[in-house]
Amino acid sequence: MSHLTDEQLQSLYVQLLEEKVALEKHFASNDQFGLANSFSDSIGELSMYDNHPGDIGSEVFERAKDISLNEHAEMHLQQVNEALARMESGEYGICVFSHQPIPYERLEAIPTTLYSIEHVPDPDQSFRRPVEEQVLYPPFGRTSFDEKNNETEFDGEDAWQIVESWGTSNTPAFAESNQVESYNDMYIEADELEGYVESFESFVATDLYGEHVTIVRSKAYNEYMHSDEGDPFLEPERTADLDDE
Repeated sequence: MSHLTDEQLQSLYVQLLEEKVALEKHFASNDQFGLANSFSDSIGELSMYDNHPGDIGSEVFERAKDISLNEHAEMHLQQVNEALARMESGEYGICVFSHQPIPYERLEAIPTTLYSIEHVPDPDQSFRRPVEEQVLYPPFGRTSFDEKNNETEFDGEDAWQIVESWGTSNTPAFAESNQVESYNDMYIEADELEGYVESFESFVATDLYGEHVTIVRSKAYNEYMHSDEGDPFLEPERTADLDDE
């Protein structure tokens, strides 16, 4: 037998029913706190992929707030329906943890509660995640193949490298290398060899038939020699050229 009187149960039932009607009316006539419109339409941007996230920082904050408000309203409606169901089954007003009666004063303040005040659990964080995460997994490094020896194709890191080479809002303090001399060298692996594997391939040349090997004394050649890489067989040729002059 319930520890609540019929009058108390009727009062709590009416309170729960009013909350249920108000919430259902909200979802029927509201646009879910603005979530019915796409993010790009709401702020007039053609794309949300921007090199400077700070440009839409305020809009991102407002969007996150709308999502939280909508989720809170959905959860509240679920709690109201559960309380009404427990009222019909005769379980209403009983703590689900201790199985002891919950005082009427507490139920009057929070009619959807399932716990007595001594056994209220710590609030858990939301485990509702965007559906995209089920497809885009793992969340980081999914398209980066640098660590795979059998992968040589254009990957996600290469794509970001091209975008980043045009400039970002980062300062040299955020550069991957600690030897940055120019803003043009700030993007990821700015010194990466492009179009060839070994650095000497950029300045060793042949004729159309692969013969008559020559050296193009470029910046890459000078850096190669100064770093003492490879065989020093190129130096005598350079000396001979200077003697001829």
